[in-house]
Amino acid sequence: MSPNVNRVRVIALYKELHRLGRDYPDASYDFNGRMRRMFERNRHLTDPEDVEKAFKLGEYIKNETLALYSLRKYRALKRMYPEEGA
Repeated sequence: MSPNVNRVRVIALYKELHRLGRDYPDASYDFNGRMRRMFERNRHLTDPEDVEKAFKLGEYIKNETLALYSLRKYRALKRMYPEEGA
């Protein structure tokens, strides 16, 4: 892929992770700060394989964070509607 296409993909991923980080439940973890440092550390990657590997890691983090949010919503709903007869 050309560097411009990779740049657009990475910036879009960064924005998505930043938006997800706003709602991260653990304030002491500093999700957005860690995410920013991760992107800064990989800023100078030029090898296409290394860039793709770092991008896949970012996608994995995004998917795991979305799963965490879904689980949090599920648990909140479960608390709101206790089981009958339990």
